[in-house]
Amino acid sequence: MSELEDKVTRLSCWKEQPVELAPLKGGLTNISFVVTCRGEKFVARCGDDIPVHHVSRDRERAASRAAFEAGLSPELVHAEPGITVLRFIDGRTFDEADMRANVGRLVPLLKDCHAKVARHLRGPANVFWVFHVIRDYTALIDADRRYLAVADRLEQAQVPMPIVFGHHDLLPGNFMDDGHRLWLIDWEYGGFGTAMFDLANLSANGGFDAAQDHALLDAYFAGKVDPALRHAFAAMKAASALREALWAMVSDVHLRTAGVDYKAHARDYLARFEQLMPA
Repeated sequence: MSELEDKVTRLSCWKEQPVELAPLKGGLTNISFVVTCRGEKFVARCGDDIPVHHVSRDRERAASRAAFEAGLSPELVHAEPGITVLRFIDGRTFDEADMRANVGRLVPLLKDCHAKVARHLRGPANVFWVFHVIRDYTALIDADRRYLAVADRLEQAQVPMPIVFGHHDLLPGNFMDDGHRLWLIDWEYGGFGTAMFDLANLSANGGFDAAQDHALLDAYFAGKVDPALRHAFAAMKAASALREALWAMVSDVHLRTAGVDYKAHARDYLARFEQLMPA
């Protein structure tokens, strides 16, 4: 048993010993375990703050608690430096095809996130503005300087929108379907911003085509989508793909998590970005 596994088994939240641990695969920055205690299952997420990615575990936990209170996420049952324990959801994570096939279920989930989570949030909160992230990542790893001009151009295409509390990391693996409902998990990037990034992030990560984008926007905005809004969405979608590519480049330099091919992830999203850049 590793030192980390031993630490997880000895957490004060377990009602009795021994507990059973099983690795939970799929995380890009965290090490996670499924823990069984007295017939109940939990997920122990292990990871410290990640300053290069603007990740604060205290703020992630605050967002996770608020999302639970809003009815979107599993309950957080224990937290201490480096480890967060949540109730286990018996379901499956989405893949990209699931995202494309479930717009009618995903839009209400996002609307609930944007309308409800902030009401339950306590303490300091993050702000997420993708164009700042692109600029910061570019400077951090001395990436291609054209990304700075790209960020300026895509930012200028945005339109005024209300501030909401968003998730900002809508990868397929952060949606879970338990057979009855959808759950939204992993709030590392939860913070205040606009709905536009979550919508564009969902589309970019799900590989949506033009028809699926129209359906997504029409569903979220109840059909009230003018050309300026669609243009802003297209720009934000390109920004989302670029941010994900730069995230992988930064991770390859600063994290190098075992079993994760950050270079391949970066290549994938750079290709998406180049395809999505508005003419």
